[in-house]
Amino acid sequence: MALLRSLESRFAAVIQDESLLHRAIVAFVPAIFTMINTLVWGVLFFLNGLFTLGFIYFAYVVVGSIALLAGTYRPHLAALAMGVIAIAGVLTNTAAHLAVGGFDGGVWFLVWLIIIPLSLYLSGFPRQGLQSYVLALLALTVVFVAEPRLGAPPPIPNWLRLVYNGLALFTSVTMTLVWSVHILRQLEAARRQADVLLLNILPAPIADRLKHDTSVIADGFDEVTVLFADIVNFTTMSADADPVDVVNFLNTIFSDFDDLSLKHGLEKIKTIGDAYMVAGGLPIPRPDHCEAVVAFGLDMLTCLQGHTAWHNAPVHMRVGINTGPVVAGVIGRQKFIYDLWGDAVNTASRMESNGLVDVIQVTAAVRDKLAGKYTFEERPPIYIKGKGEMVTYVLRP
Repeated sequence: MALLRSLESRFAAVIQDESLLHRAIVAFVPAIFTMINTLVWGVLFFLNGLFTLGFIYFAYVVVGSIALLAGTYRPHLAALAMGVIAIAGVLTNTAAHLAVGGFDGGVWFLVWLIIIPLSLYLSGFPRQGLQSYVLALLALTVVFVAEPRLGAPPPIPNWLRLVYNGLALFTSVTMTLVWSVHILRQLEAARRQADVLLLNILPAPIADRLKHDTSVIADGFDEVTVLFADIVNFTTMSADADPVDVVNFLNTIFSDFDDLSLKHGLEKIKTIGDAYMVAGGLPIPRPDHCEAVVAFGLDMLTCLQGHTAWHNAPVHMRVGINTGPVVAGVIGRQKFIYDLWGDAVNTASRMESNGLVDVIQVTAAVRDKLAGKYTFEERPPIYIKGKGEMVTYVLRP
């Protein structure tokens, strides 16, 4: 654990991407244990009279250790260090294979020519992995060309041959399993992250359909309630403001509105500058969509009383609501958004833009749906673009 923490603290200074940081550590830790394992085998070969093998392994430990130290204390050299270790590993195992007389020696050094490029590639160093793979192919060519010319293999104790071959086989199988599990977990984590991002953009039923249906998604709804809200005089307020203050201000308010939409089971459609749009009754219809949207609107106004602008000025909103048929869907191939179309949507927008400050203006359709549940004050007829004169109502709790 201390080793992992030390590597993480060093690499984090130059590797900002968390995924790349994780893969660099995944590569370095096995490399460190490989140096230790190679040193042990070098000693065993040396003690059993296989001096050439011992020296080959000792040389690899020296080169690999220098590369590891360079990569650890100079994290920007991590990729170069792993490349050096991989190339040295390929050359070492090729030389060891030839030193024991080739395939007649019966020691599986060539297994590492498969494991090394694969491990490096999967650890997040694809370029170095490809380079070591090309070198491994050249090494195999040399091995097959040199095989007929090799002399008799040196005497290798049976126990040593058996243990080395057993460990080589065990290591190759284990590493294949570990990397397979690692890749599957990475794929699953990526899938979950993609699902979370998709669900932050689209309603869950629509996101599920989009993953399985490449055609245009469009549905008609006989009755949906749509709410638009807009901050009063926001353009004037933000004209000379610090952009960061403006964004933080909107983020704070709209995040509270997002929480309220979840509370009331509504679908946030989008924000348009300083305007907020939400709908009830889609993508899954519900009979109380109008009641839920009105309750949300009242909570919005209450919530707004607890906010002030960046210069401590009070914040005011206009809110408009309408009920009627809409078409909802997802169009385009990039930057998907679940949006609504129809006269009911346009009218809801007009209720907001022609509304009064800090109250909810609604159409006759909303008043009729909620008759007896709220008090509605009729306003004098007003001109609504695209509709002509309309009688609208101010909703009172």
